[in-house]
Amino acid sequence: MREKSTEKDTASRPNIILILADDYGIMDSQAYAHKFSGANRSEMFYETPNIDRLVQEGTAFSQAYANQLCSPTRASIMTGKYASRLGFTTAMPPRETYYNQNLPVPDRYYAHDVLEHKDNILIEQALNNATSNSAVPTGNSYDKDRDELSIAEALKDYHSAFIGKWHIGGFGAQGYQPADQGFEPLAWFDAGGSVYYDWKKSWDNKTKTRFPKTPQEHSEIGDSGQETGEEYLTDDLTVQALNYIDTRSKLKRQPFFLYFSHFAIHSPYQGKENEVAYFENKPTKGWNGHKDPVYASMIKSLDRSVGEILKKLEETGLDENTLVIFMSDNGGIDSKVTPKGEGTDNSPFLGGKACVTEGGIRVPLIFRWKGKIKEGQWVDVPVDCTDIYPTILEASGYNSKAIVQTNKLDGESILPLLSDPENIKKGYSKETHFWHYPFNVIYNSPYEPYALTPHSAIRDGDYKLIFDWYGRFHLYNIKEDPFEKNDLATTKTVLREALFKKLMDWLKTNVEQRYWPTVNPDYNPENEVRKIPFRDLFTHYKEQ
Repeated sequence: MREKSTEKDTASRPNIILILADDYGIMDSQAYAHKFSGANRSEMFYETPNIDRLVQEGTAFSQAYANQLCSPTRASIMTGKYASRLGFTTAMPPRETYYNQNLPVPDRYYAHDVLEHKDNILIEQALNNATSNSAVPTGNSYDKDRDELSIAEALKDYHSAFIGKWHIGGFGAQGYQPADQGFEPLAWFDAGGSVYYDWKKSWDNKTKTRFPKTPQEHSEIGDSGQETGEEYLTDDLTVQALNYIDTRSKLKRQPFFLYFSHFAIHSPYQGKENEVAYFENKPTKGWNGHKDPVYASMIKSLDRSVGEILKKLEETGLDENTLVIFMSDNGGIDSKVTPKGEGTDNSPFLGGKACVTEGGIRVPLIFRWKGKIKEGQWVDVPVDCTDIYPTILEASGYNSKAIVQTNKLDGESILPLLSDPENIKKGYSKETHFWHYPFNVIYNSPYEPYALTPHSAIRDGDYKLIFDWYGRFHLYNIKEDPFEKNDLATTKTVLREALFKKLMDWLKTNVEQRYWPTVNPDYNPENEVRKIPFRDLFTHYKEQ
């Protein structure tokens, strides 16, 4: 169901630009690093003057949450729902699905569920991975009456355009790409990563070489869009975004929604040669574990893109009637937990991408709307990525509460927090947030030098419980202990059990069981490398 706008004059409503960075950590922006460490910007290695400008000219959130990986966050932004409700439990390179293998779909499965996804983990594993969905349903014949109302479809009076990383379309499945979700596709690629040089051949590849059994004439993996003359991907996508803004600035009667989904700073790590050289010789290399000049150069390109967008809005006269939102899709890849030591360092936050500790899920979130949002303001209220959808709707003049209720969304508009940052009027009522990651992962756990086991988490008020499906818990008062140094799991046992029950009840109600991990029937406890034995704390919930 689509709700009509409450605004009389369509042209008076704001344009919306959502900039989503990829793998961009909470400490990768200088403004956020200063917020949490107190360090001067001159001490830091990375340089983010334009993202910092968004903070200075808008409102930034200090406790904004994404999912632990990119595809789940993208699914949440697209639908306003927790990703695990849609079956998006992980992010993957191209994998076989029932659809692209042209196989019959088993009862209670979905055509775009993957047949298998697992990392090459060599140690004994007590748990088997769940499956994961790979495509947001659009209502076509493969969807069995499932059709999610996308953010672009909900903004029915807007012209919506998409540019960049998609990764929620079933690896090039026909009927699940940006155009099928209500967007004009400017340039897009339905994959988790892309090279930054010579990318067009991959993006424009229509052959079915990867999945020859796919029941469609050609692959819909992407389209590189306009020719810009730019040799570096981040620059190319930025120019295409600027051209779109130019075009829309001349069409005064219809507002636009531009969803600019960067590949930066996802691997492969490839920067511009002159900027890599600059950071190679920068004296502050090593601050807070930030030491990779290529990574730093990629951040600089991302930041420059943000600056170009702001400049274009000023040049076209759209500056004061455009809401700009900047967010990251998950925490930064923390070099302390990755197998090859690549990435950034999220210290003092614990862990990184793929972890449900704060370093893996807490991300920058900034709103800038000149003349409408107070400048230089911080909001410390916890919010999450499902809230982006209803917030955009409310800012655009739609009845977001009605759309949330009708479509059973999980998000809630955080627009009231922009004028009431301490939430004194309780305009934002959500107290509970959920995460679910039912996979063994090659990244090391932040708690031990072994591969991550499946994890789920709940934050309820000030407290966050992490449930390790291996049979362990971690409990923190995040308000008092944001860096997760004081584990309360063994002392606040009543609270631990209450939060665990609330988490499992939510999973049982909202997440289909094929998206839960299972006990490995071939598990041999004698080969277990962990000092603590495996405990099955979840099977009885599945049997209830």
